[in-house]
Parts: sequence; C-alpha cells; structure tokens
Amino acid sequence: MTTQGASTDLFDLSGRVAVVTGAARGIGRSAAVALAAAGADVAGLDIVAEVSPRMEFPAAEPEDLEETGRAVRAHGRSWLSLRADVRDIAALREAAERVVAEWGGIDVVLANAGIQAFKPLLEMDDGDWFDQIDNNLTGTANTLRAFGPHLVARGGGRLIVTSSTQGQHGTKWGAAYSASKWGIIGLMKSAALDLGEYGITVNAVVPGLIDAALTRHEERYAQAIADGGGTPSGEVAKDERTAASALAGKLPLGVPWIEPDDVAPAVVYLASDAARMMSGTALSVTGGDSARVTA
Repeated sequence: MTTQGASTDLFDLSGRVAVVTGAARGIGRSAAVALAAAGADVAGLDIVAEVSPRMEFPAAEPEDLEETGRAVRAHGRSWLSLRADVRDIAALREAAERVVAEWGGIDVVLANAGIQAFKPLLEMDDGDWFDQIDNNLTGTANTLRAFGPHLVARGGGRLIVTSSTQGQHGTKWGAAYSASKWGIIGLMKSAALDLGEYGITVNAVVPGLIDAALTRHEERYAQAIADGGGTPSGEVAKDERTAASALAGKLPLGVPWIEPDDVAPAVVYLASDAARMMSGTALSVTGGDSARVTA
C-alpha cells in the first residue's frame, strides 16, 4: 500500500481494493459505501443465509447484498459480490483469489461478519456457545488468514476487524458474544505483531449498540430490560420503548443506538494513509460507553 506521495489527501483511497465481510447490511454496508466514497473499489462478502437457528433476527438475503452493491456503484466505483460463509476458510480463500484475479490485488480488508444471541451461561447448549464463537472469532481469524497473504503480496495494506464494546465488558446473558468480541481484540493485537514486518497494519473498530437487525428485536430488548433490573413484558413495541429509554440513559451522548453510518468513517480512517502509523489498537465509536471501560 502506498504510504506517502500518491495524494495530498491522506484519506483518498483511489486505486485501492477493499474487501468487506458481512457487507449485506448494517456496519458492513455502511463501511463498504464509505470506502467507495473515498475512492476504493469494493468486494462485498456475505453468507446471505441463516447462520444459526438461534438468531432471533432475520438473516440477510441476496437482495440485501445487491443493494450494497448498488450504493457502492453510485459512487462510481467497481463492485464485486461474494457469497461465502466465514467459517469456511476454503471458501474465503477462493473468494480472495477471485478478487485478485479480477482486480489484481487487495489493499484493505474489513473482517466484519458477526452474529449475536442471548442465553444465560448455565442454560447454554453447545450450539449457543459455538455458533457465536465459530462465526465471530474463528470467522474473523479465517478472514485474516485467507486474505492476509494477498496483502503481503501487495507489499502492505490494512486489516481491520470489528469487535464490540461488549467485548470490553461483561454482558448479561451474553457470555458467548462478549467472549468472541474480546477474543477478536486479542487476535487483532497478535496479528499486528505478526504482520507489521510486511507493512500491514491491523486494528479494530469497536462499535457500541448499532441500529441494525442485530440489535432491533425482542430478544435484545428483553436483555437490556433485564440487565437494568426490569421485567420484559413480551410485547415488542412496549419493550422496545422501555429498552430504548434504559439504553439511552446509560450513554453520555443519550442515544439508545448508534447509526452504522457513524461507524463507517472510523473504518475509512483506519484504511487510509492517515492511519499508517496506527497498528494493534482499537478505535471506539460507542456514544460514550467507552468511558465506562477500564480493561
């Protein structure tokens, strides 16, 4: 990756090739579009199918991924749709080869694909634990392992992973998710040590609660209410209002959810030459929840 002299704009990603996993919606879509707006061509990867029967929110569909593609193309950039499961490293390697074959190389990777469900620790079965660990943590490691060699071949680049503020503190009924997202931070720091010699930076973006399918459903509202000592009613609209009030009351900026578009600029920054001396760190966009994090 060029680090100096190519442009007077340190945030200009013209000529770069970016890959985003979990690109069909949420942070993945917003990041893909923001990278395109900064000048990058974007390959968006998503399973666009059910990841786990334990998820209460609906799975992304192929049309969701195509909508991301349309938004990328609206910025005059090239788009490539990739359908793969991040738990399948062979499929990821095949996807990486396809990007290189079509566009000549890869400069930026955002390993963003993730799922979330809630279950008290002592009530979990193996699927409650492994579905989230395998998708979120192992899937992120698979993404770095599959795409990283192409950044080495390119002479450098940017690897960015999506953690969560819930990976920096405990989450009631959320042990699997918090463990997976905390693990991603350790993975990121270790990868930064491994890959610095190749001119590759590795960093994490740490979102707070995002206004997306992952968080906008009854299971998540019930968890937020119970975490505050209340009792969910089981009525979606009522619990949504109660949860929104409780969540907003916890954040210094007074919002219950953060828009995906508020996270995307952090991704662009970490992908850019402006962040060329940043590696092994976590950049938080949490509405102020970070002020409560001590670990």
